[in-house]
Amino acid sequence: MKLDPFYLIVDSADWVERLVPFGIKLIQLRIKDEDTETIIQHIKRAKNICNKFKAQLVINDYWKIAIDEKCDFIHLGQDDLKNADILAIRKSDIKLGLSTHDEHELDISLSISPEYIALGPIYPTIFKKMKWAPQGLEKIKQWRKKIGSLPLVGIGGLTPERAINILTVGANSAAVVTDVILNKKPEERVQQWIKVTQAWR
Repeated sequence: MKLDPFYLIVDSADWVERLVPFGIKLIQLRIKDEDTETIIQHIKRAKNICNKFKAQLVINDYWKIAIDEKCDFIHLGQDDLKNADILAIRKSDIKLGLSTHDEHELDISLSISPEYIALGPIYPTIFKKMKWAPQGLEKIKQWRKKIGSLPLVGIGGLTPERAINILTVGANSAAVVTDVILNKKPEERVQQWIKVTQAWR
């Protein structure tokens, strides 16, 4: 399985509808603190636009809804993993991505045979408070050796310039939040990301 090298993470269907038409092929919807009906509506809207533009939609956390709505991927953090029905996820056609920060989490994740592994934060990040120090490029190299050909996503403090670094040393995809969402011209920033990552597409 091949992941697009540019992996955008957003918190609403509004962002999906706004940015996917600019050429994004892999996008995660990460919604927090909303009621179930609102989340379902966001996922339905995001799925519609992704279908139209042939983009893959990843749903963070809400695995039951993601299965019901026939989304492409579920992404789970280690805390989410404890409450998820892995058997149900595996019986569905949905692909699974898992977050990792240390070797213990990597071992747990590999035992589940996900479709991709994410490692972070690679660089300092303002997106959320992390108890882990920046992992750096060396950790990407280590993870690459440990997971073989399994797709590897790097996340945390990424810019287009830093994305080149992580893709060069072994990551398959660069996941980004604030570099696009907080940019004054997010549409232009998306186009920059797509151009910079083209060599790995």
